[in-house]
Amino acid sequence: MINTLPAGSQIVVMVFIFLTGLCTGSFLNVCIYRIPAGKSIISPPSACPECGERIKFSDMIPVVSYILLKGKCRNCKASISLRYPAVELLTAVIWFVTYLRYGLTVETAGLILLFSILIAVFFIDLDHMIIPNGLVLTGLAGGAAVFLYHVFIKPFGLYGSTSWYTPLIGMVSSSGILFLIALIGLIIYKNDGAMGMGDVKIFMPIGLFLGWKLSLLTLVLSVFLGGITSLVLLILKIKDRKSAIPFGPFIVTASLFSALYGNELIRWYLQLCGY
Repeated sequence: MINTLPAGSQIVVMVFIFLTGLCTGSFLNVCIYRIPAGKSIISPPSACPECGERIKFSDMIPVVSYILLKGKCRNCKASISLRYPAVELLTAVIWFVTYLRYGLTVETAGLILLFSILIAVFFIDLDHMIIPNGLVLTGLAGGAAVFLYHVFIKPFGLYGSTSWYTPLIGMVSSSGILFLIALIGLIIYKNDGAMGMGDVKIFMPIGLFLGWKLSLLTLVLSVFLGGITSLVLLILKIKDRKSAIPFGPFIVTASLFSALYGNELIRWYLQLCGY
């Protein structure tokens, strides 16, 4: 569904999107590190966590600086986590694939925003088992903007429906179902460890962006991925039955797949069932 830009213009746009994705990935690294610590993502300027030396602009070029510095701080030679360039590359690749999938469209802009938020959610939940409210609210604000566009200007192609209320159903249905699961877990286990409310809340912006079909598909896929991964970890004795496993990374992975290829998966399944 790529747009019909001239070949030369397409190359320029693709390079721009990839490079902007790299820079955004660098900013997401800041968010991933600072948000759980309750620090500002704007100030102070980035510094080495080991020696406190302020990082020079020339040492903050995404991926390139990591390679040139051989993964070490210029000042104290402390090792820099491989995650930093990995997040930068991951963000750039996801932006690039989204453009290839939906072209220069509102779908691309909306999904790029959603995916950027979800990348931060993935790593923060993986490290701290929390999904910050600030990221949820940012997603809701972006989802609301996309919803208004869908209502007043042009139907949003991802939904597969022209009904204006489709995103609202997506927001309520997916988060509502997960809330019921969390409530049942609370009743059974007598604590809040069965399912975090952050998992419930992050489905609200996902539902606004994706609509009810794709958000419910995201829920099903995330439960499936979480279940399979948990089973493997139990078999390998990496985790036991009482171990807590963050659910956010599975939600993020399922959201990415659903947004990019979910409609095809749904059509294939319906054809398989004879519909």
